[in-house]
Amino acid sequence: MNNIAENRGDRPPGSRTGPSDPIDVHVGRRVKLRRTLLRISQEQLAGDIGVTFQQVQKYENGHNRVSASRLYDISRVLDCAISYFFEDIGEEVTAGRYMPEPRANKGRSGSQAGLDDGDPMQRTETLELVRAYWRLHGTELRRNVLNLLINMSKRG
Repeated sequence: MNNIAENRGDRPPGSRTGPSDPIDVHVGRRVKLRRTLLRISQEQLAGDIGVTFQQVQKYENGHNRVSASRLYDISRVLDCAISYFFEDIGEEVTAGRYMPEPRANKGRSGSQAGLDDGDPMQRTETLELVRAYWRLHGTELRRNVLNLLINMSKRG
């Protein structure tokens, strides 16, 4: 008699074999980054989205893939666009992965085919900059830092 458990290596039904997809790992890291920036514990996030904290750990390390509906819930709790979790995916993430070409980009080249950078207000560095700014003590110091940044950005 054929034993199903033997054929799947004692893995539970629906589990994946082999290494995690690099995009799943990237999305998990972005979930963890956003959660820690907002000072939300794994337990709090888990309670808000209706899973165990162990499941959140598995999402964050890329071991378990986050479904679209769960990613939507996570984006609501962490107050960010779903696209946030896919920001900064570079060649280091996609290098060993098959990447299909978008149908809309057939026949286009270079910058025409590229994705735009998205909303800078959703980027991690923007959140870090705002948090650092508000940690500065005193209105005058914050005003001076703001003026410095404005002047630096004018110089290109």
